[in-house]
Amino acid sequence: MKKGVLKTGLFIFSALILFTACKKQLNQTPKYGLNAEKVYGDPNNYINVLAKLYSGLSMTGIQGPAGQGDIAGIDEGFSAYVRVLWNLQELPTDEAVCGWSDPGIPAMNKSEWTADDGWIKGMYYRIYYQITLCNEFIWQAREEKLIERGFSQADIDRINIYRAEARYLRALSYYHAMDLFGNVPFVDENDRVGAFQPEQIDRTSLFNYIESEIKAIEDLLLSPGEAPYGRATNAAAQTLLAKMYLNAEVYTGNARYSDCKTYSEKVINSNAFQLDDVYQDIFLADNHTSPEIIFPVVYDGLYAQAYGGTIYLVNGAIGGTMVPSNYGVNGNWGGLRTTPQFVNKFQDSTLDSRYMFYTNGQILNFTEASHLAQFKYGYAFPKYKNKTKAGQNGSNNAASPFVDIDFPMFRLADVYLMLAESSYRLGDQSTALQYINAIRTRAYSTSAFNFSSLTLDDILDERARELSWEATRRTDLIRFGKFTGGDYLWSFKGGEVDGIAIDAYRNLYPIPNADLILNPNLSQNPGY
Repeated sequence: MKKGVLKTGLFIFSALILFTACKKQLNQTPKYGLNAEKVYGDPNNYINVLAKLYSGLSMTGIQGPAGQGDIAGIDEGFSAYVRVLWNLQELPTDEAVCGWSDPGIPAMNKSEWTADDGWIKGMYYRIYYQITLCNEFIWQAREEKLIERGFSQADIDRINIYRAEARYLRALSYYHAMDLFGNVPFVDENDRVGAFQPEQIDRTSLFNYIESEIKAIEDLLLSPGEAPYGRATNAAAQTLLAKMYLNAEVYTGNARYSDCKTYSEKVINSNAFQLDDVYQDIFLADNHTSPEIIFPVVYDGLYAQAYGGTIYLVNGAIGGTMVPSNYGVNGNWGGLRTTPQFVNKFQDSTLDSRYMFYTNGQILNFTEASHLAQFKYGYAFPKYKNKTKAGQNGSNNAASPFVDIDFPMFRLADVYLMLAESSYRLGDQSTALQYINAIRTRAYSTSAFNFSSLTLDDILDERARELSWEATRRTDLIRFGKFTGGDYLWSFKGGEVDGIAIDAYRNLYPIPNADLILNPNLSQNPGY
């Protein structure tokens, strides 16, 4: 199976977490049972703990999808990293609406969230749970500790790579914290578990920290050809840096498009990835075979199950007259659709392979507030399918709700588009045209629809068509100055059917009130 690193180590790590979560700050080692020294004293256990760090992006707990969740106070399926990230990045935009009445969902559709919103808390605490796990691993895997434990040089070299991967995963979560929340609490491996209140780091300083971390590990990580599937590589690190540099003016006030171009070219010039010949194949049950995915969040219908991962993007998008078995699943949750503003970006719908809308029985436009809750309003968008390229069901054979589809956190087409945009902003329209037209040639299977010249709006719209429902849209709209304000409206923006302007403070989500109460070092984002 494709999921090797994620299937191991959960029992060992879950027992360790139960110990470290409640241990007193005493200089003592228990005489029996499983403890940190027992786990980390065996060099063979480090890969098992690393598996837990990776699974923090896909799994929701240590007992399966309906057991004891990692995050207390929220439905376990609702707390999954990909699900909360996707909701915060897509539901307040023109790409998606959800008709459910679950607390927080209507507010997310209408950009009316508050600092007590459950989805915002779910994302915030999922990020910091992940950071905490990474910090502990990074602390335990520092080289002086490995030498003290008497490990061989071969073991130390191997664990040093694992440690670099943990630093990457921590940087990824801090990137999401910076993008979504701005100024946030900061802890690293030197802040040991105990009763203290983290200081708040400003967004620019956090940007600089993440940048320094990624640059420090870029050459420590394995190359794409060396690393097992699903693990972070130097290309994944370079892609993360490119994404940060693309948005640097938002995060720090200083544009870094030249750096974005440099790191995008590093990924492309490695020749480790290629555009998939068929766009749909990137979102199927066997997408682990795609040559395009740089860093996936791994799922498996048998071994890596969660209600908040890509199953949400499959079942959540099925309703009305749609037949679940056509998509390799047995459920139709009937919630997720698109807005007419997004659909209308596909001017040549019958020719663009990214036009994946289901329209039978669906009504394009919303004309009343009540239509948000009715699945037939808004085109369905079954982009993710639990079917293989050969047309077979995923490994669960549609007998359970879980899917094999990996979530493409980073893929080559995004890097092409980042290179195109950064080049355009630097005045290099030739390079911009080269890479954006490579995307369009794949979409149309012909160069007949390639651009002969570009505008920034062309680039933003191409990102919408290519990266739809991949948790990039909010960030893109903010960079282009179109997420807030009234220059660009879509259905239910600001709570009105036809959309109204929203205040600029909503470019950031609020720090949850619960954390503000517990930590007097934190200040709320303006406007909340």
